[in-house]
Amino acid sequence: MDIERVKSYIRDLPGVADWPEMGRLLDRSAERLAATWRLPGLVCRALGADEVQAVPGAAAIACVHISIILVDDILDQDPRGIYQEMGEGAAANLALAFQASAFRCLERAPVEAERRTTLLAALAETVFRTAVGQHLDARCWGDEADYWRVLRTKSTPLYGAAFYFGALLAGAASTVADSLRQLGVLMGEAVQLYDDLMDVFQEAALPDWKRKWNNLAILYALTAEHAERDRFRVLLDQIDDPAALQEAQAILVRSGAVSYCAYHLFQRQQAARELLKQIPLADTEALTDAFVHQFEPLVRLFQTLGLEVPRRLLGNP
Repeated sequence: MDIERVKSYIRDLPGVADWPEMGRLLDRSAERLAATWRLPGLVCRALGADEVQAVPGAAAIACVHISIILVDDILDQDPRGIYQEMGEGAAANLALAFQASAFRCLERAPVEAERRTTLLAALAETVFRTAVGQHLDARCWGDEADYWRVLRTKSTPLYGAAFYFGALLAGAASTVADSLRQLGVLMGEAVQLYDDLMDVFQEAALPDWKRKWNNLAILYALTAEHAERDRFRVLLDQIDDPAALQEAQAILVRSGAVSYCAYHLFQRQQAARELLKQIPLADTEALTDAFVHQFEPLVRLFQTLGLEVPRRLLGNP
């Protein structure tokens, strides 16, 4: 999928050229989010269609993705968020603009009216479910059941939609499109678990350490029975101290929190393999590679922590 083509598709939408901040944010976001925006094209290719057919879907996913991150950073008070530069109000307005643009992307898709209606309904469901997840995530909660509930509303709809849009724009039957959407949901779950692990092992304490409940590794170390649980709880109150952060990170490894997250990652990877076998595709390699490549930075993290890299994480059976 040519990301420049996707960006051009968005820039051609009514009003976008009149809002320069949209174009600048689109360019900045593409540098780190393009892998997700390419998913509709990968699905098209897997179904034997031309990736160009998926451009409207990829553009819609790009717009929704940017809007979600704009809002999420404000809710998390993430110091890396764009709102830090422009203010919360301006960032919120941009989020609304990108969300509206996502619908315009699909309205222009060159498909029959019934399929376009299905695409737009799926986009509306994606946006609404993500909003519910962000609302739930902004509240205090503390057990693992809540964690999975939030993950399945906040983190998976975008990926399910990316696969679904690609399938519908490739002309797939509804049953095939539904199966591919489920494959996208599995990827969304895997991405969130991967993000949980990567976020807690950064050199500075990211917001996850302050909002303990929305990171599975931290939640495990807080609630599971292990010898250092009380010490871990004490360290959380001092987490801005680099020494406390390093000690807490070491406890995540020793307590089994890292292994627990990796176990759930393996489950999603295996479920994806099994589902791929059931979907009639012209080419499965691209989608298989997309799952494997999600784990490459995690492999490096395991190596940095001195942990054995499981064969399944490398994509081996």
